[in-house]
Amino acid sequence: MRLGLRLLALSAASVLVSTAHAAPFMIVGNDEKVLWDDEGKAVLSAPGRDNVLIVDLAEPEAPKIVANLPLKNSVIGPPVNLAITPDGTLALVADSVDVIKEGDALKQVPDDKIHVIDLRSAPPKLVTSLTAGKQPSGLDIAANGDWAIVANRGDGTVNLLSIKGMDVSIADTVALGSAGDQVAHVVFTPDARKALAVKFASHKVSLMEIRDGKLSYEKVDLPTGLWPYNVVVAPSGRIALTADNGNAGASDGSVDTVSVIDLEANPPRITDRVVVGDGPEGLGISPQGGVAAAAILRGGNASKTAYFRHKTGTVAVLKIDGQTVTHMKDIEVGGLPEAVCFTPDGRYLYVGNYLDQDFSILKVDGTDVTDTGKRFKVPGHPASARMSVR
Repeated sequence: MRLGLRLLALSAASVLVSTAHAAPFMIVGNDEKVLWDDEGKAVLSAPGRDNVLIVDLAEPEAPKIVANLPLKNSVIGPPVNLAITPDGTLALVADSVDVIKEGDALKQVPDDKIHVIDLRSAPPKLVTSLTAGKQPSGLDIAANGDWAIVANRGDGTVNLLSIKGMDVSIADTVALGSAGDQVAHVVFTPDARKALAVKFASHKVSLMEIRDGKLSYEKVDLPTGLWPYNVVVAPSGRIALTADNGNAGASDGSVDTVSVIDLEANPPRITDRVVVGDGPEGLGISPQGGVAAAAILRGGNASKTAYFRHKTGTVAVLKIDGQTVTHMKDIEVGGLPEAVCFTPDGRYLYVGNYLDQDFSILKVDGTDVTDTGKRFKVPGHPASARMSVR
């Protein structure tokens, strides 16, 4: 009997290893430390219940959780504080904010760790944690899988990380300003020769170059809309978009924008601001390049008496035609939507609804996006999510 159970366990482990290398899969960070009361005030809980999920999307409308790791995550910051390498063997999670007890009260404080997860293991496991800058937040992994980059929101720096198998180390650090700039997220261009970082509190996007494992910042800063939270680069490398939150991470009842950056111009420049709803949070571009999506908060965590509070958020669907970006429509999703993730084939879009503890599953047909009506429940509040690239 014991031998039979052991063989069954080994069989399950083999399936999990196979799943970890299958395509596609999604990594999700759940934050169980922060909620909001009826007045819109943050209610904190002690750490210890957060988790990071590995989700198999082989059946796009019926996702399956294949691993649940007890790792800390945070809704404070953009919902892009984790990523998966292109070969699907490793994941990185930036541990941005902790909750500690001070006297009789709980308070949020910056953390400084980046967790390295081995996805080849059955089940996936934490292999190490690096000490990064203060409050590591939005990060990205290069298309070749050799490099990662992370924005340290609490000290105004960016770390370049070297990835060699399971060995991840800090190769270089560059200062983009002061802690007051709040560098929130940084991404590579498709060729990994350049990177773009948004300065949340300074309303700028900064351009950097990467050569021989070194970061170079020539103090090229472009003016975005107010409070840029995320930045994404189109697969063509021709344009980038920023989600301009509008109110320091919260809704305020007014429309906000997505800024369009022309990366082919010399020098690069902002060419448009596309009006979207109140409080764009997560932002993504389809791997096919023709459509983008921004999660719109719509006051989901505001006071119940606020005129702009809605129980549900929306997704703003944007059409991309070369360097022209057009707001096509809005689709209602769940409460306080955070992350948006396109599948590698561009046929599905997942939206993480923090308050509802689930994901809305949307279908993509060219540039037409529709709601399947299906939801994927997760064991926690999805603060962040990222898709594998294949």
